[in-house]
Amino acid sequence: MAKPENLVTSITVEIEAPASLVWEVLTDFPRYAEWNTFCPGLETTAKLGDMVHMQVRIPGTGQIIPVNEYLVAWEPERLLSWEQRPTDANKDAARRDQYIEAIAPARTRYFTTDLFLGLNAETIMREHGAWVKQGFDQVARDVKARAEALHAQRQR
Repeated sequence: MAKPENLVTSITVEIEAPASLVWEVLTDFPRYAEWNTFCPGLETTAKLGDMVHMQVRIPGTGQIIPVNEYLVAWEPERLLSWEQRPTDANKDAARRDQYIEAIAPARTRYFTTDLFLGLNAETIMREHGAWVKQGFDQVARDVKARAEALHAQRQR
């Protein structure tokens, strides 16, 4: 059962760029290494139900680990989600949601969450919640910087 105490939520950033551009940044997977310091690699077909193969950098360590999840929500300019499902070999489960909200024609609100689920949810939160929060806060800052830079460049 999902418990609120097992939810990691990033900072919320307001981005001086249209929601369509924020969506473009989040779904331009081959370019993640150019801007996303927490997730410098991501490969997926972008089809619901297909795998999302990520490289995640643990903040403060430089260590990069592989994370494989499933794409479960694709709502342009609103929501992008994937989830880790438990297996016989690994009982960990989680769902990550990235939220985009247009608050003006060229202004967007963004934040991301990760809800740890399943048998190991409390342990995952205790052992990994702090660095996931730190990484997600950085993703929010990185998305903001990338989208605003692209928006400014396109306005010239």
